[in-house]
Amino acid sequence: SDVTFVVGREQQKVFAHRCVLACRCQAFQGLLGQGQADSEDSSNSIPPQGPFILGNVQPEVFLAVIEFLYTNSITLNSHIALEVLTSSVEYGLQDLCKLCVKFIKDTLSVEQVCEALQAAVTYGQTDLQQHCLAFIEGCTAAVVRTQGFHELSDVVLAQVLRSDRLTVDELDLVQAVREWAHVSSAVLERPVPEVATLPVQELRLPLLAPSELATLESHNQLDLLIPVESIAAAWRSHALRKGSGVPSHLCRPRRGTRPRDHHRHLDPHGK
Repeated sequence: SDVTFVVGREQQKVFAHRCVLACRCQAFQGLLGQGQADSEDSSNSIPPQGPFILGNVQPEVFLAVIEFLYTNSITLNSHIALEVLTSSVEYGLQDLCKLCVKFIKDTLSVEQVCEALQAAVTYGQTDLQQHCLAFIEGCTAAVVRTQGFHELSDVVLAQVLRSDRLTVDELDLVQAVREWAHVSSAVLERPVPEVATLPVQELRLPLLAPSELATLESHNQLDLLIPVESIAAAWRSHALRKGSGVPSHLCRPRRGTRPRDHHRHLDPHGK
């Protein structure tokens, strides 16, 4: 080998060949070329053989990338697949990115689907994004109890909540969003109403029965999760026996919504 990397907190040494890395990856070509140029300018800079310090990547992840560069194939597992996907995007390795996406889709689980969805949105992987959303729609009640759900960004959570195909009742969904908001509030050190602004707009409060809405209003006084205007609009839909003043999609039952007597007044196709 003629180049050395020191990887991760473990400071694991990884040895490689400059010619292989440079011809397979433009990012490495630039990195290695810069190291060589610097060595000619100053005695204090990185020598051409390294070591190059990569402290923000796990050794197992970096070794997987190196394996791909040498063999055009990769050995993945569920613990590193998303991080390898991240590295593939950072290094501009489209073929590696495709292999990661295929592996993630083939091994998707309830515990990991939200993290995969977040990564798909972050890195613009539309196919993976749609696959994750369909998976969440099929087992929503289990997904909303996972740590990954509580770690979703507000934008991605709002995107999930726009789906008509979620297999969970609206009352349970409101509770799941409340738990998510309290976790996000603690992590971001921002008030609950502020972190929840986008997701709360997608909650379908008119679907709740009057008794459920009354209980929700009581709980809401503790954390102000839901704007008063949204609750008032839901009450108005009950009083007028139609979704007056409420966006039509907020009156549309989801696939998992439990039927309630007043739904026939909200759904234009109801009997």
